[in-house]
Amino acid sequence: MIQVPERFNIRIYGLLINEFSEVLIAHEKRHNLEFSKFPGGGLEFGEGISDCLRREFLEETGISVNPSNHFYTNDFFQKSAFNPKDQLISMYYFVESDECEKIPTGIEIDASQYQPELIKFEWINFKKLSKELFKFPVDQLVAEKLKNFNF
Repeated sequence: MIQVPERFNIRIYGLLINEFSEVLIAHEKRHNLEFSKFPGGGLEFGEGISDCLRREFLEETGISVNPSNHFYTNDFFQKSAFNPKDQLISMYYFVESDECEKIPTGIEIDASQYQPELIKFEWINFKKLSKELFKFPVDQLVAEKLKNFNF
């Protein structure tokens, strides 16, 4: 019997692109599951999308961002990998920042105060971007769409 989700889990992710045509991705470990994703996270009650992006980037990377254009929202059913009672709605927006050089890349950061056990950031050139870098179906789709996006 298929379990029907009981609630929506709205996730907001930012696509930060630096001057070298690289996009920022986060490598995380949560509940003994390692995965890569775009920076971002859950929308909180009473919070707007732009505010969520700003908060998530500040929490995860320590930098300020300015949300710009919407890129993609999943248009298919996606059950949460972490809670089968949740149906995911994932939204991706381009974000801009003049603080990209402040993001600590290549080192593991203890992010347990914000949920993941570990987090590490990496800049990936668009030519090397592929769906195989990501574990979850929506991120895989966004990676393919982003790779083919005309900048």
